Formats: sequence, structure tokens, C-alpha cells
Amino acid sequence: MNNRAEKRRKQILRATLNAICDKGFSAVTLQEIADYADVSKGVISYYFTNKEDVFYHLLDWMTEKIYQNEYAAINKEDKAVDKLRAYVNTAFKSPEENRVFYRVYLEFLAQVNQSERLRSINNNFYKNCWFIGSEIIKKGQSEGIFTNVDIEKGSYMIRSSIDGYLLQWLMRNEEQLHSLYRENCYETVIAYLNKAPTNDSKI
Repeated sequence: MNNRAEKRRKQILRATLNAICDKGFSAVTLQEIADYADVSKGVISYYFTNKEDVFYHLLDWMTEKIYQNEYAAINKEDKAVDKLRAYVNTAFKSPEENRVFYRVYLEFLAQVNQSERLRSINNNFYKNCWFIGSEIIKKGQSEGIFTNVDIEKGSYMIRSSIDGYLLQWLMRNEEQLHSLYRENCYETVIAYLNKAPTNDSKI
């Protein structure tokens, strides 16, 4: 795909993101996506098969972008604790971006059980999140910290904490609390990694 086509696709996906955020998943039509993107409905149909195809590519694009940003952030740091801090800080990117993503992501989650394509993307997203968590824990263990942590279980806990704190912040609808929730998230995770007992149980 050439650069012009890729830019147009991303223009449409960003417009779809805004439309879902404003109107909700089920209410958005192709015409409304076209209106948000400031293109004709025919342009949407040229790049995507139907509305469901647009949604599929939007979820794929959103989650892959988040993973790439978070993975790049941890790779800029050398020590495990700094990698964890970078991971949490990148996940809590900004009040506006977190609000848009989670509002739309929750809309997608309501559809996941009805769509194998969406479920596949969501599963892959969390596998990527757990991979980041496992890389941080392994790095810590090579440094002589996080030694009591089961890597798989710990990776689940890190992402669960990030999503849980962000969702609670979103539900409180108080933008000024964003940094407080970010710091509480980091403190919860670092405390767990420093004290967690080893066991072989699976989540």
C-alpha cells in the first residue's frame, strides 16, 4: 500500500474512533464515519469491505499502536524498575488519550463474544501486554530483584493493575486525578513484584 493510501486509511480509522467515542459502537453508520473523515461514503467502501471491517481494522490499529509505544518505552531504559516506570507512564499517556481509548475499547469489548475477528485481536493485544510484563520481570530477576515472582502470573497482574486503575479513573470522570491513579498503579505493582510469593498457580 502506498503512502497516500495508508494516510487515507488512517484518516478513516481516526474518524471512526471519534465517531464511536461520540455516538457508541452500535449507532455509528458508514455515512457518519464518512462525515467525520470528511470524505464520501464511496471512499470508505474503497478501503474497507463494510462497517464491521472498519471496526476490525480500527481495533487492530489502536491496540497495535499502544503495544508498539509501550514496548518502545521500556526498551529505552536499562534497569527493570525504570522499565516498569516507563511502562506505567506510557500506559497513562494523557487524560484525553486514555479517555478516548477506553471509551471506545469498552464498546469493542461488548462485541467481542459476537465476533471471532475482534476476539482474536483482543487476545493478541493481551498477549503483547503480558510479553512486556514478562520482559520487565525477567530483567528484574537478572538484577536480583522480583525473585519471588512467578513470571506468567506477574505479567497478568501488571496489566490488570494498569487497566483497573485506568478504568476506575475513567469512571470517576475527574481529569485531575489522572496522575494520582498513575502513581498508585505504579506503587501497587512495584510492591507486588517486590513481595509476591512464588507459586505455580495459573490465572
